[in-house]
Amino acid sequence: MYSQRTYYLAGIIPVAGQPLDFNFPWDDCLQPISSNYLAIEKAVVDCAYAGCRTIWIVCNDDQQPLIKHRLGDWVRDPVSIHMSKRTHYPDQHYKEIPIMYVPIHPNDRDKRDCLAWSVIHGAYIADWVSRTISRWVTPRKFFVSWPHGIIDTAEIKKRRKLVNSDKRTVFSYDGKTVCDGEYLPFSFNLNDMKRFKNAVRRKGTGKYEIDHTVPTKNPWNLKPRPLEERYSARFFNLEDVFSFDDLKEEEILEVDWYYNISSWEGLCEYLGSEERKKIIREPKIVLSRHTSQPMAVNEEGS
Repeated sequence: MYSQRTYYLAGIIPVAGQPLDFNFPWDDCLQPISSNYLAIEKAVVDCAYAGCRTIWIVCNDDQQPLIKHRLGDWVRDPVSIHMSKRTHYPDQHYKEIPIMYVPIHPNDRDKRDCLAWSVIHGAYIADWVSRTISRWVTPRKFFVSWPHGIIDTAEIKKRRKLVNSDKRTVFSYDGKTVCDGEYLPFSFNLNDMKRFKNAVRRKGTGKYEIDHTVPTKNPWNLKPRPLEERYSARFFNLEDVFSFDDLKEEEILEVDWYYNISSWEGLCEYLGSEERKKIIREPKIVLSRHTSQPMAVNEEGS
C-alpha cells in the first residue's frame, strides 16, 4: 500500500492532436521503435519508472480501441518488481498502475485540440476525477511522457526520487527542453496547468473577430474570420504553450541522447542509430495486456 505522506504523481500521455506526416492507417503513437515495442508502450513504461500512481492517456474515441487492445487496463511498477525479489512472496508486493483513457471534450475538437492541449486536458481530468474519489489520491503534480520523443528510460529511473518530489523537473538535451518544442519529458503542478490553459485561450483565435469599422457603441461589432485563421490553437506548437520562467538549475535534467520521431525523417534517423539497440521491450511481468475483471455485465434484455 502507498503511504498517504508520499507524493502523488499522475502520468499524462498526449495522443489526441493534429495528425503528423506519417499518413498511416494506424495512429501516429503506434509507430514501432524496437522489436515488438511501440512508441505508446515506451511512454507508458517511462511513466511507470517515474513513479506515477496513475497513467492518463488522452486519446479520442476512434483512437482508443486499438491503443487499449495493446496496453490493457494497467501496468506494473518495474521498481516494485525489483524490490519484491528480496521478499518471500514477491507477487504480493507488485504495485499495479491503472491506465485511464480520456477523450478530448467535443467542444474542443477541431478548435484547440493540439498535443499541448491534450496535456492540459488530461491533467484537468486527472485532477477532477481524483478529487471526486478522495483527496488522498488527488495528484499534486503531473509527469508528461511523449510517444513522439525517445530517451533512455534509465535517465528517468535514476531521477525517480527527484521527479516524485515537490520540485518541477524538465528534461533537457543539448540545452533544449519542451519549451523549445522538443518532445522531452517534464513535470508541472496545478498552478502551471492554469497558466498553460490561459496561454492557449489568450493566444488562440475564435470563429469571430472584432470589426473595427463598426462603431464601438454597437454590441454586434463582430465579423467571421477567414477559414484559415479560425481556431489557430489547433496548430499550436509546444513552445507556444509551455514555458517555465522560474526554474532552478537543479530542476533541469540533462540526458545523454534524444530522438524526435514526430516525423518520418526523425523516425528513420532513430532506427538507424546505435542508441536504438538500447531500447528493448520490458518483460511481460511489467508490460503486457493486463485487463481488469468487470464489476458488472449489462446483458441484453436485462
